[in-house]
Amino acid sequence: MRIRHLFLAIGLAAIWGFNFVVMEVGLRHFPPLFYVALRFALAAFPALLFVGGPGVPWKRVFVAGATLGVGQYSLLLLGMRAGMPAGLSSLVVQVQAVFTVILAVVLLKERITVRRITGMGVAFAGLALIAAELSGGPIGAFLLVVGSALCWGAGNIAVRKAAPPSSLRFMVWMSAVAAVPMMGLSLLVEGVPHLEFSIEGTLSVLYVALISTLGGFGIWGFLLQRYDASIVAPYALLVPIFGMSSAALVLGEPISPAQLAAGALILSGVLYAGTRPRRAIRTVQASPPHANDGAGKNESRATEMI
Repeated sequence: MRIRHLFLAIGLAAIWGFNFVVMEVGLRHFPPLFYVALRFALAAFPALLFVGGPGVPWKRVFVAGATLGVGQYSLLLLGMRAGMPAGLSSLVVQVQAVFTVILAVVLLKERITVRRITGMGVAFAGLALIAAELSGGPIGAFLLVVGSALCWGAGNIAVRKAAPPSSLRFMVWMSAVAAVPMMGLSLLVEGVPHLEFSIEGTLSVLYVALISTLGGFGIWGFLLQRYDASIVAPYALLVPIFGMSSAALVLGEPISPAQLAAGALILSGVLYAGTRPRRAIRTVQASPPHANDGAGKNESRATEMI
């Protein structure tokens, strides 16, 4: 990866990691479901007036909107509102990569290797360590964030099946599809919100909608167009590092030794499950270029939303 693209990938991880701090701040000013609705409404409009159609069947857009939009972010924000710390949330949701593997085996009939099973076991051991530390605390909030990771994994499968020609354009339409039911769900559950203008709340919504969502996935798609997914995807593992450190610095959230150990287990397990051994990489490199075209495309589509 070129140096400028390397810094771009690291910068993107910092943007997405700091996003959890921004969401924590936003929850001080907006109800969680309404906050999600605002995020997707601003990410979709006015961008959808300029990007053209999604380029995939509409049912694929609706499934992605239901999983990545309504499911993932509703559960995440509800979990954070219920007491799950922002930094810890940024770590726990990374288990979405493990859920993606499990759902790909069940729904797409993909083969699962011993390496992936081992990696998933290590990652789930990290989750168990966090759950043990939270016993007597916000365990319900923890389960909501785990549910968010599950929805994220399901959304990755939806994106793989959709195979959108443009990740940014697909994200804009997915946001539009998610904004409408989220607004209705917010009104049904939270009622008509009592809003007071604040610079902090406004900047929070603008950050998550324009910088994290549109800008972030635009950069992600840019990198995936130039490099193999196996090169780009590991940079997503930097997100919880930036998330936990920024939450500690900005919000004063403590980081316990158990959380550090859990983080090491989750990240190493996800990384181990998501990479191939050197011998397999050498075998792929030695094969004809056209032999892995289909597999490479599928892998890229699966990781576009990670």
